[in-house]
Amino acid sequence: MLTLSSLKTGVATPGYDRRQLQTRMVHIGFGAFHRAHQALCSDTLARDHNSNWGYCEINLNSGELINALNAQQGLYSVAEMSGDAITLRVIGVVKQGIHAKSAGMNAVIEALSQPEVAIVSLTMTEKGYCHHPASARLNLDHPDIIHDLAYPDTPRSVPGIILAAIRRRRQRKLPPFSVMSCDNMPENGKVTRQVVSELARQQDPALADWIVSEIAFPSTMVDRIVPAMTEETHRLLREKLGCDDPVAVACEPFFQWVIEDNFVSGRPSWEKAGAQLVNDVVPFEEMKLRMLNGSHSFLAYLGNLAGYEYISDCMADEHFRQAARQLMLAEQAPTLSIRGVDLVAYADSLIARYENCAIRHRTAQIAIDGTQKLPQRWLESIRWHLRNGSRFDLLALGVAGWMRYVGGLNEQGGNIEIRDPLKERLAQCVASSGQGSARVSALLSLQEVFADDLRHSAVFTERVNTFYQQLLRQGAKATVQQLVKRD
Repeated sequence: MLTLSSLKTGVATPGYDRRQLQTRMVHIGFGAFHRAHQALCSDTLARDHNSNWGYCEINLNSGELINALNAQQGLYSVAEMSGDAITLRVIGVVKQGIHAKSAGMNAVIEALSQPEVAIVSLTMTEKGYCHHPASARLNLDHPDIIHDLAYPDTPRSVPGIILAAIRRRRQRKLPPFSVMSCDNMPENGKVTRQVVSELARQQDPALADWIVSEIAFPSTMVDRIVPAMTEETHRLLREKLGCDDPVAVACEPFFQWVIEDNFVSGRPSWEKAGAQLVNDVVPFEEMKLRMLNGSHSFLAYLGNLAGYEYISDCMADEHFRQAARQLMLAEQAPTLSIRGVDLVAYADSLIARYENCAIRHRTAQIAIDGTQKLPQRWLESIRWHLRNGSRFDLLALGVAGWMRYVGGLNEQGGNIEIRDPLKERLAQCVASSGQGSARVSALLSLQEVFADDLRHSAVFTERVNTFYQQLLRQGAKATVQQLVKRD
């Protein structure tokens, strides 16, 4: 267990009076990314600028991390890793941890209803928004949304929890809070406002109108590679720390956070800790989602099929390395609206980050929840190319690679564990279609992913079909090699 007295010399500690912190932020989704990103940034403010903005951390499902966090009085460590270099730091900005299943949903809603809470932030992956990724509309058929409509005071979904807290705060005449998504979705603030206000409109139209006019939903763009912890990483950090830390997280040195400056009840001065406060996040998030996340997903599906366990393994294959860079610059960059950024330099910096062997980022981890990720990472770019009559071969190969991946078998004949909110639907498509063009047609029928325009595009379906057949015939390595050599 991590305590300040158990640490080896050289590990940076909070260095500020933690008693000054107030619980002014509640975060839902105490995962690795939040621990290495938003919480670290807020800890920098407390350490270097005397900020008193502290966190209450909430996990809705797993209680193991929250229990470990509370046992350590809210302390945990972050390791920035590059090559053989490791920089360790203890984070102290967390005041409280709550596990919803243990404490009960009323305790969660009460945490959000504390008078001093000004910001509720979220990192729960795209599927936690209970929406249709292709339209960003609330999924009224989602089991948790059906439950929340029937039992609004004991919600299960995050939109339902936020709505219950807003309702309770309004009843108590407390100030509104801002709801800040930090998930990888385009215009994530608008998506959050959409699902919360749509759910409210189903229950109380007047409350929905009040939410739209009084609650702020700032959009953000977040960037830092934070792989899942492994036993090997825990062992390495245990040696460096001098003690065990089950809440520890490892990440790359790079950090970026772009935030729409739109808050109703104040915010920390995150810009003093390296964040960028802007009027419009969209150009930044488009750049990151399409160039970084889009190439990551390409490497995840094609690389995993080819037998590469980590992104750094993909980078050791010159053809995969070249394909990732080509995807960024030839097929993603032209679709962007951002100005004043050297996109070639940005692409090269991403390749350099992918080459960091100290960051063991599994292709299988990135491949999770593909049905939620494809629309913003690839499909909007493909629509741009269809409108402009330009080539999108690597994007089409990525879609074909995803279709091959969700078949559940890799090229070596081993089983692939499919982790996706539409897992059962995917399995039905696979089981009912066999291989070949029938498989492609079955997966394109997923309306919430592809929508009618792509399903009925002869150019799109033909190109995906061609690459899918090629993957079946010659495998991912040869297909990628042939495509980059042709270009």
